[in-house]
Amino acid sequence: MEKFLISGGSSLSGKIRVKGAKNSILPILAASLLTSEKVELKDVPDISDVKVMLNILECLGVKVTRGKGILILEPGSLYTSEIPESLMCEMRSSIFLMGPLLGRLGKVKVSYPGGCDIGPRPIDLHLKGLISMGVKIQEENGCVRAEVKSLKGSDIHLDFPSVGATENIMMAAIYAQGTTQIHNAAKEPEIIDLQNFLNKMGAKVKGAGTDTIKIEGVKNLKDVSYTLIPDRIAAGTLIIAAAITRGELMLENVIPEHLEAVIAKLREAGAEIWEEADVLHVKGGTIKSIQSVRTLPYPGFPTDMQAQTMALLTLAQGTSVITENVFDGRFSLVNELKKLGAVITVQGRSAVIQGVEKLHGAVVKAPDLRAGAALVLAGLAAEGHTIIEEIHHIDRGYESFEETLKKLGANIKRVGAPAVNV
Repeated sequence: MEKFLISGGSSLSGKIRVKGAKNSILPILAASLLTSEKVELKDVPDISDVKVMLNILECLGVKVTRGKGILILEPGSLYTSEIPESLMCEMRSSIFLMGPLLGRLGKVKVSYPGGCDIGPRPIDLHLKGLISMGVKIQEENGCVRAEVKSLKGSDIHLDFPSVGATENIMMAAIYAQGTTQIHNAAKEPEIIDLQNFLNKMGAKVKGAGTDTIKIEGVKNLKDVSYTLIPDRIAAGTLIIAAAITRGELMLENVIPEHLEAVIAKLREAGAEIWEEADVLHVKGGTIKSIQSVRTLPYPGFPTDMQAQTMALLTLAQGTSVITENVFDGRFSLVNELKKLGAVITVQGRSAVIQGVEKLHGAVVKAPDLRAGAALVLAGLAAEGHTIIEEIHHIDRGYESFEETLKKLGANIKRVGAPAVNV
């Protein structure tokens, strides 16, 4: 049980390069199962979710060669379509494997996925889409067994623009007979990244980034070498790190248009942000309150940046309001921030944040990935020492987070749990 120890008060400064996107690499790893040829992936983040997904792929029969920021996958002949329950329970994104395995093998058995506890995230949209393509689904004892003789193209209307359902259906449709159209599709940049990856292998997908995605079925896919887009959430987290510590950072390998909603709100909060091609400059100053932050599907303000923004606004001059419209369990952070001296009141889907002059160090627990990152940010700005427990959540989405922050001047270290005397 490792922890972060933080001595707050240092302003961050320096230059850092943003790694490839967590929310791209996971579906792209799943999509690699659609070919039997070699897949080379570049700019891969070294995070625990990737390690879990690679363990699953190896269990299915994929040969994996790991390098620094590079993965080489050789799917060859898969020898099973059943995903071990122990691995499914570690990561929600493992549900992405249903579409590719149905396309490649015509069958799959999975247990219900795990991941962060941020409220209900049912997989019914995934299953409804697959059923409309001819898949037969059986649910029993916490497992889903899916089978199909031949996937058929279909017109699929999503009740909500779910990122996971959009990507799963996209991958299943690659080998379907005829044409599949996904209406009310999610528009996130990572979906465009998945489309580009699939098309580079020989798929026929268009429309990603719009309401409607069209997939024409093909017979097979070829080998590919592909570089991931940069992680917009990791970049956004570092922008807030500069703002909350009143520091100055230069972020390389960023696509600014992916961060437009975040940048707009952070400018409103007093940060100076300017762009140069794929470089973002950030300078923190007096933190101002924001009247309203509302999370929405892309291109709205991302739910994955809500917790970090809340941490920033605890130190703002005045009162701010954040409304969470995507997940029900995103306010588990509130009680932990209160331990640091924050003044926050939750009213239904909204959190009212009364800015305070100072935060004070305390012992807190990371309830999930993004909340954990937010607590690190708050600890960097707090007076005294902060201990953050349950940091395995943070490792799911940030590569060596403490080392990145150290390079920028943070006083943070990772320590193991002390031995227990019996």
